[in-house]
Amino acid sequence: MTAIRSEIRFILNGEEVRLAEVAPDETLLDYLRLRRSLTGTKEGCAEGDCGACTVLVGRLTPDGLVYESVNSCIRFLGSLDGTHVVTVEHLAPVAGRLHPVQQAMVDFHGSQCGFCTPGFVMSLYALWMQDPKPSDRRIEKALQGNLCRCTGYEAIVRAARAISSYGDANDDPLAAERAEIAGRLNAMRDGARVEIGTGSKRFFIPASVDDLADLLETEPKATIVAGATDVGLWVTKFMREIAPVVFIGHLDELRRTSEKDGVLSIGAGVSYTEAFRLLAGRVPALATLIDRIGGEQVRNMGTIGGNIANGSPIGDTPPPLIALGATLTLRKGRSRRTITLEEFFIDYGKQDRRPGEFVEAVHVPLPAAGSRFAIYKVTKRRDEDITATLGAFNLMLDASGKVEKIRIAYGGMAATPKRAHAVEAAIAGKPWTRETVDAALAEYERDFRPLTDMRASADYRMLASKNLLVRFFLETSGRAAPVQVGRYEAA
Repeated sequence: MTAIRSEIRFILNGEEVRLAEVAPDETLLDYLRLRRSLTGTKEGCAEGDCGACTVLVGRLTPDGLVYESVNSCIRFLGSLDGTHVVTVEHLAPVAGRLHPVQQAMVDFHGSQCGFCTPGFVMSLYALWMQDPKPSDRRIEKALQGNLCRCTGYEAIVRAARAISSYGDANDDPLAAERAEIAGRLNAMRDGARVEIGTGSKRFFIPASVDDLADLLETEPKATIVAGATDVGLWVTKFMREIAPVVFIGHLDELRRTSEKDGVLSIGAGVSYTEAFRLLAGRVPALATLIDRIGGEQVRNMGTIGGNIANGSPIGDTPPPLIALGATLTLRKGRSRRTITLEEFFIDYGKQDRRPGEFVEAVHVPLPAAGSRFAIYKVTKRRDEDITATLGAFNLMLDASGKVEKIRIAYGGMAATPKRAHAVEAAIAGKPWTRETVDAALAEYERDFRPLTDMRASADYRMLASKNLLVRFFLETSGRAAPVQVGRYEAA
């Protein structure tokens, strides 16, 4: 029988914290500011976009203690059991000197009004600990999730380049004390399930995946929270009740990956950041897409399984995974079943997930040798924006240049992520020519009925989606360069 613990335990800066009174929807930001008066962490957007609330969270992994930047405005306090939370106050001056990140920001005039500055400092701190001499591309990626209305960013980028001239990352307390912190966190691991609250204000932290399966059989209506990048907004923007809650982000068993017979199995708890490292060399187009999902903080928190399970019609990963022919493992108790990812999405807000069942893993066939695979995401701004429409294309030609196989899937074009079956049928078996593509464009109206909303009109979505097929043709028919060239490639 699983032991039960009625408090969460974590380290805040250098202090061990034990809390028995925690609401299921209490955010880390509110705890820091309202309960601990650590007001260096700011609330800007309350939805994980602006980065003013950025803190670091260290967690034990099979590879050791890893620190990542996260948005404390949408990170629930209950999800922090067994972690090390680091706020900007932990960078307090030693012997009258500012921390190297802070000093660089001062000397290179990286702050004006100052509201966003603590968030930038923490994002640069995380980057510096991982890469003391980062490239400009890496700096910009680390700062995608931090917005500043004053500086124009160039001064902040100059500061980021210079941090290591003010100190050695190996001498930083987070590096020097890593073994000690890891030991303290390891001592907190007691193998117990955490249960806090009563009635409608309960939350749970299962001890294992088996314990999660048992728990959901008794609490089938519980809200499952992995990274909270979506559920966090249910609370901060829509004031929804989410209890009872089951937090699963700590379960290493859901963060495992494996490969067999050309199929990559990805645990539902694998974060975007972890998936990027996994996919960069295997499916580059997917890795490029992940770089455009939120900012660094969101990618550190959000999970592949969560992006699938919430069923959003504009979720970024389902269309390319459908185009690749992915399947899902769904688990209820000790029973498992496997379905195609395409079948999982039934209608808006409705998925083929039974009460007490959860997504355990997604299985992704790697692109076959000789196939062409591409993903195109259309947004109002390039980085950290929500999709208007997203197209994914998986093409195989035979020796004569005819279409042997094609799978096309879109997000933002229907109530669910959806295959373009009529378009595929119009292309399959025909020569891969502009004439074939142009003839297939009329089939889009049979496949899709997009909506008009704040991100795009229905007409724009339809036209853009057709143009993505044309772009895919141009990029797979002998052009020497891609249609769109980034500024680094152009340089």
